[in-house]
Amino acid sequence: MNDGLRFTETNSADDSKGRTWGLEGNLFWFIAGGAFAFVVLLLFLFSALKMSFAISLMIAVLPLLLSLVYVFRFRQGKPPAYDTDYLDLWLKGSGFGPDPLKQPKHPLCLTRRPTDIS
Repeated sequence: MNDGLRFTETNSADDSKGRTWGLEGNLFWFIAGGAFAFVVLLLFLFSALKMSFAISLMIAVLPLLLSLVYVFRFRQGKPPAYDTDYLDLWLKGSGFGPDPLKQPKHPLCLTRRPTDIS
């Protein structure tokens, strides 16, 4: 049965993590977690703390909205580490690369040169 051919496992397939409800990979769990937090918080505020339903609804919808914003703004359709890179950029700045918005003008491009006496 050994005719000189070697069979090896290759990873020639697409490295997709799949889709659930149109969301890439495991992003569905962020939405499900936000919905679960919404329901638990709504029940806690309305039943246990006896707050009005409108106020309870306005407070409880925050986890769901935050999870939706996170998924659709920072994860869906973006590169794998876009969210962490964006957070790093927001906290620390642009890093070692030059920031073109903060660069001074070249001295030869100035309208009034330091050697002008007029």
